[in-house]
Order: sequence, then structure tokens, then C-alpha cells
Amino acid sequence: MFKNINPSGTVAWHNLRKHFEEMEYVKMQDLFESQVDRVDKMHVSWNDFLFDFSKNKITDKTVELLLDLAREMELSTAIESMFKGDKINVTEGRAVLHTALRDFSGQPILVDGINVVDEISRVRECLKNFSDAFTDGTYKGSTGKAFTDVINIGIGGSDLGPRMVVNALESYRNDIGVHFISNVDDDHIVSLLSKLDPETTLVIVVSKTFTTQETILNAQTVKRWLVEGINSVNCAAHFVAVSSNIEQAEGFGIAKENIFPMWDYVGGRFSLWSAVGLSISLAVGYDHFERLLKGANQMDQHLRTAPLEENIPVIMAMLSIWYNNFYGYQTEALVPYCQFLEKFPAHLQQMIMESNGKNRNREGYPVNYQTGTIIWGEVGVNAQHAFFQLFHQGTKIIPVDFIGFVKPYSTQRENHDVLMSNFFGQTEALLNGKVGAKYQTASSDDRLQPYKEFGGNKPTNTFLIEQLTPENLGSLIAMYEHKVFVQGFIWNIFSFDQFGVEYGKKLACSIQSELERGEINNHDGSTQFLLEYYLSKR
Repeated sequence: MFKNINPSGTVAWHNLRKHFEEMEYVKMQDLFESQVDRVDKMHVSWNDFLFDFSKNKITDKTVELLLDLAREMELSTAIESMFKGDKINVTEGRAVLHTALRDFSGQPILVDGINVVDEISRVRECLKNFSDAFTDGTYKGSTGKAFTDVINIGIGGSDLGPRMVVNALESYRNDIGVHFISNVDDDHIVSLLSKLDPETTLVIVVSKTFTTQETILNAQTVKRWLVEGINSVNCAAHFVAVSSNIEQAEGFGIAKENIFPMWDYVGGRFSLWSAVGLSISLAVGYDHFERLLKGANQMDQHLRTAPLEENIPVIMAMLSIWYNNFYGYQTEALVPYCQFLEKFPAHLQQMIMESNGKNRNREGYPVNYQTGTIIWGEVGVNAQHAFFQLFHQGTKIIPVDFIGFVKPYSTQRENHDVLMSNFFGQTEALLNGKVGAKYQTASSDDRLQPYKEFGGNKPTNTFLIEQLTPENLGSLIAMYEHKVFVQGFIWNIFSFDQFGVEYGKKLACSIQSELERGEINNHDGSTQFLLEYYLSKR
């Protein structure tokens, strides 16, 4: 278990407060003019990644003080605790070992005296065998036809992660159609099923307990469609489960050999590396899925071994703390300049806000500082025509992560160069702004000049990556996972439970039974009014 250290009571935090008084009104434009080697000092090159953090409201002293905070909180010890399998998810009595899912070293990792590496390796081999049989047509449906489509039924991490990766690796896709159902929206389900052939459709049901209401309800709907379409109650060959509740999955009608395990030491939002990623493996082939895992493992080793001053996730997390806890910037944006990463912001929203949206410290007391930041974003250049106006001229300061790639998958570069020119141009504009006489032209209308000025001095991180490959995608996802971990540790909170989510679901179950009976129990005035109105109109 980690030590309970209130970060706001540390010497480093006190020093950062004093330093902030010096930095609050400093302009980055002036920092670039006065520090000719600024970029040399404020970037990290690692594998295919270039991380430039020079366009931030920081000096060398800021970085030094932020890393002092990490050291005073004993971050390096915490990192090792996670990798070793210590039960750092204290509230649920569990280890946190999504990193073990992508570890190919063979080194033992013990949880309650059991080497979990053996079981992980066994399941990876099962995933490979099933994926290979599926993609080469050896594994067939109950009517003897090869599969053409896959439906993944899950919610939260059982949906967002796999959906994001399948979308991101479009350039590596085979000809299998992969579809996702998460919401209990009949219109969406009916529309999807109307386009598919039940004889050639495989369904993956992803639920750790196999009791998740939305997932099981959707699975039952699809099962009825399969039974009717195949004209047989024997549709077991069309179902695969990823669950820790083997008995419940078998009771649903799924063959035991088609049930892949989930483990308590892997949270849903960190589970795409496990059998939860079966839809990824079927979409791109197991070999590419393994490349994804190995790319993530490379970032794991970077977090574990790189000095703090060269450690990308650590620097990212400490910059976020600098803005959230000292400048008061409580929201961060993420803009990938790659259409295939359109689902990446949604995946990170769950990963970051479900993890660090906590108001109690590790002793159970209310925190006296801000914790989780609000995450949002969209792909560039779409985002430029949507919300960049707020970035440039709004009253709020929103730090932004820009993610771009040097090489497109396509051999045609013209569009990519236009895309990347926007990528570079926007970060430059956010830094420098456009103020004063030097930007005026002979035809300038003085009355409009104030509206055309941009203050600049808006912080950004720039990630320039060689190409969107399975390895680099794995590293990118793991990089943000580790940022989450570092932030939560520094804030002295537990990042790996989500009791708030569970409470809302319990209330929903209670309300559902009331709607079924047509009798509304006592609620607050607003909820009572809304439920009675709904009942009267449905």
C-alpha cells in the first residue's frame, strides 16, 4: 500500500506555490526569446515518438520543482509497486496489472503467491488459436458457413477500448466486418442487425460478471435474432464470451471452450490488452494484436526505467498537475491529426475521468485540492472548425495535446502535408498569437483590429510520431494510462475503483422495477415529477 502523503503539505508543493507567483503572468513568447536552447531542453525523443513540451508556461526551474514533488511523493517506488503486483487498488483489495497483459519477458509476477504470467500466456495462446481459425475460415457457424461479421457487445471499457483500436488500425484491417453494440438503444440494434446475416455473424459478449444489465439485455436481443435467422436454438457456435463468471456464461448458452477469462487485477478501462481485445484480434489478425501489446510494453519499460526528467508520462502528468492545481485550468483537450483516431478522445475520457474523478484521499478524507481534469477533444482539422475559436480568443485557458504522424499509411503525401501544416500552424498560433502593429496591413480597418487580435500564450504539448502502426498505437495508449496513474498517485487518491458509477447503476435498477410495476416510489421532487410524466406518456 502507498504511503498517505497530502501533496499540498509537501515542501515541493510549497515551493511550487511560491514559484507560481513568479510565473503567473509570464508569457511564453518572452521565454522563447530569452532561452535560445529552450526546445533542446524541453523535448524527449523516444523510439518513434518526439514529445515537445517547450510550448508550456514553464521554465527549467518549474520542471525541477515539479519533479521534486514527484520525488518527495516517492513516485518511483509507487511505479515499481504497480509492476510487481502489489495490491495498490486498496479499496477493492486488488493488484493493478494491465501491464502484465503485455509483458512477454516471462519473468514471474506473483499475486497471492500465484504467478499470473502463466495464465496470461495461456490465454494469449487461446486468443491466437481462435483468431487464426476464425480468419482462415476453419472455425465456422452452425450452418457450416464461414463468418463474415463480428458483433462485440459490451459497455464502458468492454466497448470503448476495442472500438477505438479497431477504428485506429483501419489500415491493418482484414475483410471481416466488426461492429459494436453498447447502448440499450433498440433503434440502433435493429438497424445494425438488418444489415447482417445471422448465419455468418459471430457475437462476442464482454462482461466480467456476465450480469451487466445493458450488455446482457443486448445479448439476449441478438440471441433471439440468431435463433430466428438460423432457424435453430443451437447457435452456440455463434457466441463467444469474455467473462470471469463461467457458470453464468454457460447458462446463457455459450460453449465452455468459447469463454475467455477476465481477471480482478485488470480494470475495464485498462482491459483492451486482454481477451477483451478479441474483436481487435479478429479485425486485424492476432499478429498485429500482439504488435499492439508489445508497443504498449515498450512504453511500460520507459515509465519504469527512464529518469524522471526524460520520462514522457511523468512529465505529462506533472504538467497537468501544474495547470490544474496552480493555474486553475481544470480542463484539457486532445486533438489527434488523424481521422482513424476519432474514437481516441472518448476512450481517454473514460480512462482519465473514471480513474481520477475522486474527492477522497487514500485515508478516506476529503481532499483540499483539485483532482481529475475534464478531458475532451476531436480530430484535427475538424476541431479547428468547431471549438478552436475558444482556444484562441476565449476567456478560458485550455492546455491542448496535439498528436500527429510524420508518415501516412498511404503513399500519397499531398493531403497529409496539408493536414500537418495545420497541425504545426495551430500550435504556433496558440503560442505566439497575433497582437500589435506588426500584424496590421495597409488595408486594415482599425475598428476591427481588436476583434482580430489573438493573445497567444496558450500552452500545448506536441507529439510527433513516425507512423500510426500497431506498436506506436500501443505505446500511445499506454502513455496516457501511465499519465493517469502518475496523476492519481501524486494527488494521493485511488485511481482504480469507480464506486460512483456503480451507485448510479443501482438507482437505475430500482427505478426500472418501478417502471415495470407502473408505481413510482418516493423520490426527490424533480425525479418524481419526471418519472410520473414519463409513465403518463409512454
